[in-house]
Amino acid sequence: MRVIGGQFRSRPLLAPSGQATRPTSDRLRETLMNVLQNGARNRVVGARVLDLYAGTGAVGVEALSRGAASVTFVEQSTQSMAILESNCRNMGIGRQAQRVRAKVAQWLQRATSGQQYDWVFLDPPWDDAEAYTLTLESLGSTASSLLQNDAWVIAEHRRKSALKDSYGCLKRWRILEQGDAALSFYRCVHDYAVSNDERCATEDDLH
Repeated sequence: MRVIGGQFRSRPLLAPSGQATRPTSDRLRETLMNVLQNGARNRVVGARVLDLYAGTGAVGVEALSRGAASVTFVEQSTQSMAILESNCRNMGIGRQAQRVRAKVAQWLQRATSGQQYDWVFLDPPWDDAEAYTLTLESLGSTASSLLQNDAWVIAEHRRKSALKDSYGCLKRWRILEQGDAALSFYRCVHDYAVSNDERCATEDDLH
């Protein structure tokens, strides 16, 4: 694993051995960042990012490398958090990265005020359907306190595992599939219309 772009480009990222943790692949991270950066506006530079089920922190570190203002990492596993800490330390990331070791559901219950986020990335264990439902429903029901008005919520999931088209105010407007993985993009529907630049791009345009 490595950082794909930005100031930390090509620097290695630590990852645990075995199959218990499944970091977002280099290729899928590149696709995600291309969507975020190459639409109607750049949604990475200066962004406040929430990385849920952060694992090794690969997505959040990639965002910081490309100019995000801050990332809040939430991860329950002690092993993964230790690796995440090492990755941040190896990149020289300090105050920009808030690391929280907690269960995502519990953290969301108490994170109802204060920081608001420009985009949220979540990648629970693919077989944990309840985690997807509870997390997306929580974000959809508390969008006014956790999410900026035009925030995106992006869920990585198994391509064959269908997520719902809506969770509270969150409405899915795009799906990108890549190998066994998929990215579902959600927006809160309040006075928002997806631009043609965002809706019409295909995966072929992102490479």
